[in-house]
Order: sequence, then C-alpha cells, then structure tokens
Amino acid sequence: MRLRALLETDALGLRLLGGEEELDRGVRGVMTTDLRDPSRYLSGGELVLTGLAWRRSAEDSEPFVRILAGAQVAGLAAGEAELGDIPDDLVQACSRHRLPLFAVNESVAFATITEYVVRQVSGERAGDLAAVVDRHRRLMTSGPAGGGPDAVLDLLGSDLDLRAWVLSPTGRQIAGAGEGLTAQTGAALAAEHLAAVRAGRRAPHRAVVGGVTYSLFPIRNTGRGAVAASRDVRENVLSDWLLAVEADAGDWPAARLDLLQGVTQLIAVERDRREAARTVRRRLAQEVLELVQTGAAPAEIAARLRVAAPVLLPGLGSAPHWQVVVARVDWGADSGIEAGPVAQSLLEEILVDPSAAGADSADRIAVAHTGDEAIALVPLPAVSPLGLEENATPPSDAGLHADALLESVRAPLSAGLDGDGRLTLGVSAAVHSAEGLRGALEEARHARRVAAARPGRVCAAGHHELASHVLLLPFVPDDVRRAFTARLLDPLRDYDRRHRAELIPTLEAFLDCDGSWTRCATRLHLHVNTLRYRVGRIEQLTGRDLSRLEDKLDFFLALRMS
Repeated sequence: MRLRALLETDALGLRLLGGEEELDRGVRGVMTTDLRDPSRYLSGGELVLTGLAWRRSAEDSEPFVRILAGAQVAGLAAGEAELGDIPDDLVQACSRHRLPLFAVNESVAFATITEYVVRQVSGERAGDLAAVVDRHRRLMTSGPAGGGPDAVLDLLGSDLDLRAWVLSPTGRQIAGAGEGLTAQTGAALAAEHLAAVRAGRRAPHRAVVGGVTYSLFPIRNTGRGAVAASRDVRENVLSDWLLAVEADAGDWPAARLDLLQGVTQLIAVERDRREAARTVRRRLAQEVLELVQTGAAPAEIAARLRVAAPVLLPGLGSAPHWQVVVARVDWGADSGIEAGPVAQSLLEEILVDPSAAGADSADRIAVAHTGDEAIALVPLPAVSPLGLEENATPPSDAGLHADALLESVRAPLSAGLDGDGRLTLGVSAAVHSAEGLRGALEEARHARRVAAARPGRVCAAGHHELASHVLLLPFVPDDVRRAFTARLLDPLRDYDRRHRAELIPTLEAFLDCDGSWTRCATRLHLHVNTLRYRVGRIEQLTGRDLSRLEDKLDFFLALRMS
C-alpha cells in the first residue's frame, strides 16, 4: 500500500505534518517503538509509530530521524498523547531527511493503525490471512483478551493448522500454542537457525530435528527473505527471537510465506515492547555498578540497592545475598562491533532459568555493560531460594554455577559464534553485603579471564576454580615466562646435556614427592645419598635452596611454564 492511502482513511486520525511529495512511498509493514535507536529492528519500508518517549530534549530528534532515514523506513507517525502538539524540532528533522511525518490523534490507538496496515499489506495477497487479521486487535493486546505472542500462535493453529513456537536465541521457549517443545529440541532448532543466519542463507531456514521438519523465521524480518541492509549480522544474531513452525515451507506459495512474515512482524512489536521495558532495570544496574567500580562507600551502595530492590526484586523484598556474573563477547580486534550491548542481551538470556517459558521470566535479571563487558548483579533468591536468615552466610554451593549456566545454551551459542566469535563468562562467589560487591566483581572478572584462556567458542569459570595457582599461569606474559624459566632451568638443562645427570627429572620427582627424600629415592630407584648429591648440584647451579618453600614454589612454577 501507499502512504497516501493512510491519509484517506478517516478512522486512522492521521494528520500530515510534512513530506507530501513522498506520499507515494510503499509501506511494507509497521513497527511501534520508543527506543532511541531502533535500527536493529528495521529492515526498510516500515511505517514507524512512536509515542515520543525517547525524546528528552530538542537535540534528540535529529539523530532519531537520521537513524530512520538510514534504515529507509516509509514514514514516521508520532502520537500526540505524550506531548500534545508534535515538537517543531521533530518536524524540521523529518523535513531535512525527506521523511514523511504524521501526527496521530490521541484518541486513536497504535494498534488500530497497525491492524489497518497489516490488513492492507498482507490481506490482499493471502486469502487465508483474512481470518487472522480480522482478529488482529486481540493479537496485539495483552491480558485475558489477548495474550501477546501466544494469541498469534493460537490463531495460526486454529485458522491455518500450523503449530508454531517463539524461541529465544538459546532455544528457550518464549511462546507457543499447545504442547511445548522439549529443551533439547528448542536448543537444536536455535543452533540450526543461528548457523543459517551466520552463513547468510535466506529465510525461512529448514531444519529436521527428531525426524520432524521445521521452518525457522527470524522475528525481525518484515518481508519474505528480507535481509538487514548495511548492518553486520553479528550485532543482532545473538539477541533476536525466532519463529519455529512445524512444517516444510519450501513448497509454500508466496501468499503463505508473506503471512508468516507478517506474523513475525506482529511478534517483533511485542519483543520491542519488552526490550524497552528492561531499560529501567538496566539503568539501575548501571548505577549500582558505577558505584561499585568507583569505590563508593558500602553504605552508599547499600542505599542504592534498597532503592532498586522493588524493581530488581519484584515481590521478593530485600536480598542480602548477591552474585556477580561477567560476560564478554569477542568478535576479533578489527570487527568494529560494539560488544557490550551484545554481551548484555546475551547475558540476560543466559541468566533466565532454561525451564521457565515466557519472556517475562527475565524480569528479575539486571544487567549493565561497561566497555566490552556485560555485568549482572544476581540476587540469590531470584535464582535459588535459600531460606537463610538475613545476615547468614550462604553455603559455598549456593546460587549460580558457571558450567550449569552454559550447559543448555552451549550448542546454539557455539553455532551463532562460529567462525570468529567467542563468549567467556565468569561467576563470583555469593556475598551477603554491599561491602563485598567490589571483591565479587573483581573475582568474576578474574574468573572470566581464566575462561578466556581455555579453548572453545563458549567457556565459563567460577570462583571455586581460582583457588589453584596453575590457572593463573596463562596470564603471565610470554617474555616474562621465558625469562623466568630460563633463569632457573637453563643451567640444569645445560648440565644434563653435558653430563647426562638427569637433574631436571630429579627436580620434578623431588617436588612431586613434597620434598621427601625416601619417597623420591624410591621412585627414582636411587640411593638416598645419590639423590642428596643431585639436589645439592641443583642448588649449586641455580643458587637456590630446596629446603625453602619460596624456592620450591619458584621451581614448581618454572617447570609448569616451560
């Protein structure tokens, strides 16, 4: 349909504020947003509806309109309910970018406009779509009369006999009609989808899991086989939802494919709404994180946590026990991708109980990001009710465990990261006061660096693994390692080469036997006096004393690093 047709429909209550010469633009879909940067959810041709909640000052209009124009949207419709008259700065910005601008009367709901556009765009092409769009208002509302994405999927089942599920990028079920998918099936479908997206294949993607054929549709698409223009797919591949339909769409007519793309657009509106709802929790987490990182007084941090508790812990009251989780996504030094938001979105998903269906199960997860890291403050009652007194110390195995966090998501995330990406994650021990959060943050960061030293696309480490000094060795710079080992071991290697004295094997066995002369001599099949002679020669050549703990530790580390 054309933008001009919107003005000719009195029921929509639209008033043109600029861009009359562009009214012949085609409209392929509609998206509602109050994000300051909605570019990741745009693929061109949309009519964008906004309540202007993103606008805090006149300077905000120019970058917002520039983003829309760059995404090649068809036009912008701004509601008058929030600010009354549409601000002049927005009108002028749209004029500069030749973007048609409409004012939406406060008496008209955005759902009415969405319903009309979807009906016109898709209804003309698919006879079976009419039964769905006739009840579109029910799909777009929440509560008993609607149900959000679940209502959309219910109608797909009742009207078109299609079983479908909305899945997160890790395969967790967000919505579905009827019997749910198993966790294993969801993870396998997500892995197939992410691998197809990374390979640049056109949607829908065909997947066979457990002998059943599924067609996978990216939620962000608004048209058949649509591909995001001028955007790196890695920016959203680990955060977008997907629609899994139990059918082979390979032989579907174009009208049926257009219908499913329209359904993904409806669900994308809901995803956009829920993403915007996380803004407050993210901001509170960011404020607490900044206090912790800048070394603020524990009393100040505790006061901020008390203020944030009603939002971070709805229905749970205070939470004296916390863990810190740090995650990082690396795409390579030259990728140019801002990794912090990617890691933030991914960590929010990872911290949701994989058995919890529905998007709202993530409402108690508060994740901030700084630089390339995402950092989560996790209240233990939100994950593992302990039944402890307020000041009791949680048991050492309470709360989150690094390996368990990744157990159900490793396969799909490895597919999404394949080729050039890595996810590393570190988990702190539980702390029972604001005073311990600074140490917990450093502990989680150090655990993440331990995970980064391991091979694999998806790696995690927990606080309990930091007890071994062996895990610290990968972080010693190569030049320092070489100098340290050469200073201690090269004299022994040279002596062994000239005299075949086996001082290095003797040193290893002596340390492995904890300095016991008898046990070491027995292991090496030597007389104790011969062993004492060799150890004496080691001490003479290196200037060290193997009866001292410090020198034993230096030799042990040198052998491990060599």
